[in-house]
Amino acid sequence: MMRGGLLNTIPGIILSLFVGLIGIFFSDYVGIEIMGFKKSPISSIMLAIIIGLFIGNIINVPNVFKPGIDFSIKRILRFGIICLGIRIGLGDIVTLGMVALPVIIVCLAAALAIVIYLSKKINVSSRMAALIAVGTSICGATAIVATAPAIDANKEEVTYAIANITIFGIIAMFVYPFLANYLFSGNEYAAGLFIGTSIHETAQVAGAGLIYAEQFNAAKVLDIATVTKLVRNTSMLAIIPLMAFVYHKRSIPDSTKKNISILGMFPIFIFGFIAMGLFRTIGDISLESSGYSFNTLNSNNWSLVIESIKQIAEISLTIAMASLGLSTNLKSLTSLGVKPFYLGFVAATSVGIVSIITINILIV
Repeated sequence: MMRGGLLNTIPGIILSLFVGLIGIFFSDYVGIEIMGFKKSPISSIMLAIIIGLFIGNIINVPNVFKPGIDFSIKRILRFGIICLGIRIGLGDIVTLGMVALPVIIVCLAAALAIVIYLSKKINVSSRMAALIAVGTSICGATAIVATAPAIDANKEEVTYAIANITIFGIIAMFVYPFLANYLFSGNEYAAGLFIGTSIHETAQVAGAGLIYAEQFNAAKVLDIATVTKLVRNTSMLAIIPLMAFVYHKRSIPDSTKKNISILGMFPIFIFGFIAMGLFRTIGDISLESSGYSFNTLNSNNWSLVIESIKQIAEISLTIAMASLGLSTNLKSLTSLGVKPFYLGFVAATSVGIVSIITINILIV
């Protein structure tokens, strides 16, 4: 992009940043100040979309902001996804992750199979089905926004899918801690696995884990749920290109399907995500072996680097989602109908049921 083009993006980026910061502020205010959590269970991404939708549909956003809004949706979104890779330190999750992995695999497979099957039966578009499938099976809004560029999903589909996932995830966040305690009779490991495999968003999993820990005096549940969710998040590396492959297989005419390969469908920015995860893993290993990450950073400085990149990822994704809200016409969402909502409900419910059954068979 030429210099003049970059300058034209500044107003829209600033507007999106402003809307995103409002989302972050209200996320912290509601979740921490009002609800009393150490970390807000209310997604700042969700709030940024809502605020952006409100502004974009009440006020006719001037054209001067549109280049920056488009830039945020495309470029800043991908940058944020790359930075997300810093959350995945492979060494930190192996112990609990290997035990949780069978449950995670069964839940992932069930969610993907159910959504793909039902989407054909009730005639939901391939792109919407793919977004709901990854949002339900992996990690909510993050997986949806990461998958969207790989399948060329439009902003209305992304917004609808995120709204769909968010509604059911919030309900689960408040209900599942009590359901887990009832179903598993206080078994902390089983409860943590259930929360970590059946709730969509990472923030919602943390919120549910905190609710369980506080209500039933079981801090270990939060740790198990968080690690389970992190292992589940790593499946983005395989599921996103897979869903892109499935989408293109279903959508492209038969005459050209022979030219499709899953490697060709792999979203290039995911390589950046993998590289960031590798960077985290090498840093953790070198810190453990020598006391310094990359023979340079002590424990405190390495933690600061990790937290800084996490914050950059959160802010970048929040800016992108604010842009998504600002550019989405709510009237256009009505054209998608209620069928995707039904699909999301069935998918969310099915994942919870499959998680319960699998945990009872393999763990309890």
